[in-house]
Amino acid sequence: MDALFRTHYPLMVPGVPEAARCLEVTAPFDGAVIAEVELADEATVERALALASELYLDREAWLPPQHRIEILERAIEILIEFSGPLALEAAREGGKPLVDSRVETARAIDSLKICVETLRTAPGVVVPMNVSAASAQRLALTRGEPIGPVVAVSAFNHPLNLIAHQIGPAIATGCPVLIKPARATPLSCLRLVEIFRAAGLPDEWCLPLIPADNRLSTQMVTDSRTAFFSFIGSARVGWSLKSQLAAGARCALEHGGVAPVVVAEDADLDLAVPLLAKGAFYHAGQVCVSVQRVYAQASILSALAMRLAAAADELIVGDPTSEETDVGPLIEPGEVDRVEEWVDEAVEAGAQLVTGGRRISETCYAPTVLLNPPADVRVSTQEVFGPVICLYGCADLDEAIGRANSLEVSFQAAVFSQDIDTAMRCYQRLNASAVMVNDHTAFRVDWMPFAGLKQSGYGVGGIPHTMHDMQVQKMLVLRSKEL
Repeated sequence: MDALFRTHYPLMVPGVPEAARCLEVTAPFDGAVIAEVELADEATVERALALASELYLDREAWLPPQHRIEILERAIEILIEFSGPLALEAAREGGKPLVDSRVETARAIDSLKICVETLRTAPGVVVPMNVSAASAQRLALTRGEPIGPVVAVSAFNHPLNLIAHQIGPAIATGCPVLIKPARATPLSCLRLVEIFRAAGLPDEWCLPLIPADNRLSTQMVTDSRTAFFSFIGSARVGWSLKSQLAAGARCALEHGGVAPVVVAEDADLDLAVPLLAKGAFYHAGQVCVSVQRVYAQASILSALAMRLAAAADELIVGDPTSEETDVGPLIEPGEVDRVEEWVDEAVEAGAQLVTGGRRISETCYAPTVLLNPPADVRVSTQEVFGPVICLYGCADLDEAIGRANSLEVSFQAAVFSQDIDTAMRCYQRLNASAVMVNDHTAFRVDWMPFAGLKQSGYGVGGIPHTMHDMQVQKMLVLRSKEL
């Protein structure tokens, strides 16, 4: 497994020559060059699509479920063996602090375990027959078959576990898969593919590609041989690609939100403040369900703002590979410029800067608390994807709910209250696919449904749900006079 941590990654598509161009992968904290990765040209993309299509069309070549389980279980063993260095290198590559990258690595291991559990236990269905004259003497049932070649496009912010969520279900269900990681963080993806190959997966079943340009990426996604498109990233890109899919192709899109939290006046602030701080500043706010908009009843607004500011000021910002770091860098310096611009815009428009509001370095931005930004500035209407939390005072609970529901995004939301009726009122009325009670919006375990609604996505994520989407439920109808 020495290849896991190499500094030059060749193309991993069988039968293609060495690439003419390479991508330099740099650490977002200090800009140091970590490795270089060969870029796929048009011929490489075509070769990958052809291999995936040929595998799927040759049913004799399909991997039986028992073999898939053996591959997944061996991959889990290798991941466990190398979990320490994988977490360290993911922190270096993506900027997520080491303490959180260790959690991500453990989640990636669990994600593959869930693939195995689901493959072993997910049943087909029995379709009722013999309930009418037309259905007499028949038995009907379904079982899952692979949908076809999968093309997966991933994001930078969880460079190991997001890949596990896309290629793990594809391997488990027997789909050939082409995976395009984010250009900023391709190394964790390439390492996971190496692990699967070391675990016994034939090379052509999982093909990682970093196309040389966006045109080739679009070509790969929209090709008529692509049966399922899995996308994690920006809404603008995701919806555009969905509109270009070939006829019959299915997809799942996971975009971002501008996650709202309602804090009722009876909330336990000793509980709420650490959770809100974690949900807002975890991975420097670069999480699709990161806490961003907090609507608090006026009687507690000032106390909540001061306590959140104190919590933010205690966080250590810096090198993500350090054991002491709480908040790492943004993925690139241009993102620091953007966050700074959005915060400055809000303050100039009347928001109160409670703490933060400054760049710490070229790559790091201070955890920031804003009080009452205007409703029309960007920190109130768009996903910040940075270490910024906004607090808004509301006269009552229904005003808080109404303002939380005011945007055309809808993902996960939360409410803090010690009253069951308040919690249930928020659960019933908040526009969200999930509502957390006395927890932050970024809570997730890998088997639960995870779905962006409205502009926030399409379909349902989570390992069992993705495995369902990557299969066709094929029905068998038996007719017999003995039935």
